[in-house]
Amino acid sequence: MRDGQLGIPVKHSSASLRRAVVSRAVGFFALWLVLMQSFIAADLAVGVAATGAATWASLRLMPPAAEGIRFARLLLMLANLFWQSLVAGIDVSRRVLARKPQLNPGFVRYPLSFSPGMARHAFASITGLYPGTLACGDPGNEVIIHCLDLTAPVIEQLREEERRLQSVLVTGQSHG
Repeated sequence: MRDGQLGIPVKHSSASLRRAVVSRAVGFFALWLVLMQSFIAADLAVGVAATGAATWASLRLMPPAAEGIRFARLLLMLANLFWQSLVAGIDVSRRVLARKPQLNPGFVRYPLSFSPGMARHAFASITGLYPGTLACGDPGNEVIIHCLDLTAPVIEQLREEERRLQSVLVTGQSHG
């Protein structure tokens, strides 16, 4: 692996790097416009400079990978996550407000098929949206989940969520 322009590690085509630079720059400049709400030339010049710096930093810190996302499945997954978050909030509230809380807390270990990286972190974050669960460690190839109720089907829920996340992710395609 050799260094490319701007000190960005090269392990992808110049077209995918160009696509990553353009998509990130457009996104950062759009964010600048939304935050500044100004079209004065001096503000736009500062926005262009900030966009350049943000794009360079993002490419250094998170180079384009040979992975992608299926957006239609992502939308379905987000709808499910919203629903699970709502159910989790109601479940935890019900448990907390009960005269005699129904708790059987403990930890479960769930073996992961995701390699260390963003997909694994996304999965660990998603687990906190299930009723009474929270990821609290990931030693080796597993994640440790704290549960409020060990009698709940936690492993089955995690397996289903891992399957959903895998269906959203695409390997072998470049993205920015």
